[in-house]
Amino acid sequence: MQRVRVVQCITRLIVGGAQEVAMLTAAGLDPARYECSMVSGPQTGPEGEIISEVRARGIPLIILPELVREISPAKDLLALVKLTRFMRRGRFHVVHTHSSKAGILGRVAARWAGVPVIVHTVHGWGFYPGQSAAVHALYVNLERLADRCGDRIIVVSRLNADKGLEAGISSPAQYVTIHGCIDVAAFAHPTKGRAAMRAELGLPADAPVVGTVGRLSPQKAPLDWVRAAAVVAQSVPTARFVYVGDGPLRPAVEALIAELGLTDRVILAGLRRDVPDLLAAFDVFALSSLWEGLPLVIPQAMAAGVPVVCTNVDGTAEAITEGVNGRLVPPGEPEALGAAIAGLLQDPAERRRLAVAGRQRAQDFDVPQMVAAVAGLYQELLAKKGILLSL
Repeated sequence: MQRVRVVQCITRLIVGGAQEVAMLTAAGLDPARYECSMVSGPQTGPEGEIISEVRARGIPLIILPELVREISPAKDLLALVKLTRFMRRGRFHVVHTHSSKAGILGRVAARWAGVPVIVHTVHGWGFYPGQSAAVHALYVNLERLADRCGDRIIVVSRLNADKGLEAGISSPAQYVTIHGCIDVAAFAHPTKGRAAMRAELGLPADAPVVGTVGRLSPQKAPLDWVRAAAVVAQSVPTARFVYVGDGPLRPAVEALIAELGLTDRVILAGLRRDVPDLLAAFDVFALSSLWEGLPLVIPQAMAAGVPVVCTNVDGTAEAITEGVNGRLVPPGEPEALGAAIAGLLQDPAERRRLAVAGRQRAQDFDVPQMVAAVAGLYQELLAKKGILLSL
């Protein structure tokens, strides 16, 4: 029987949660039933890239030079035309888009190309607090337009659906919640031991270590993270801090570290792909984001057995239940974040309790569960269109 032809469409293949989900979906769908490929723009950046990993997994990948993150009327129009041609020639049964720009252009192109099933995953809306009124309105209106071309919107957290509905995007029946996924086994069983990883990073073997993984970008609020580290250092003088990731705010982060006298305590580890090994070196994982979809690094830390302290934004509260499997603090309050971290560092029994509960919660984010849910949605929508393939 003919396989279902699916393409995952995303704006750029940087190191990030949306990109991981798109790649793992394409890689995880049963090849006996699905013929999967990906299309992406060419941009990467200081966050790093996973283009090489996509290709290493054997996923057919098309790079479309005109598909860029920034608003560019000329490039956007050309990208729309090229996407339409690509999707028409590919005779895809399903187009699944990710991220704002690819989500807008990809859904319109898929409709013009006559693709039967069009699905979009929201990993966090393109409109968010702090934008100018004009930019905010532009993204909301573009999302409303693109929604008219799609069949379903997948959200990685229920709060993302609530925000979409408040903005007048689609109807409740069109939203389905499917959490992003991680390879739980990879994080539960790192290849390096804790002592070896600490030695590699230059950390004292017995020091309390607070770590995080994320872009050095406004969304992740790395300056708040550094300020929280200063709060922790006052209560726990032996504490050390590791920030894994890179991004446009690195110079500002470096300057603040120096200003707060933390140069000998904070390690900026840069871009790394050995995150399971790095997490094994941490005693507490801390995330300072101002907004999120559902950051996959939280279940990654939980799977690694590291207790989590994070800001209570968007989907984080769907992964963390305050006091049960982690700690939640208000966003934009580094004093509160630092106090919660210090409290855990000073309470080994509480850290162990949260680590056990976190490992259990992480099982809900394993790859097979997400892929099965996505495949089920594809088949449901194909059946509604009267297309029965590989059933």
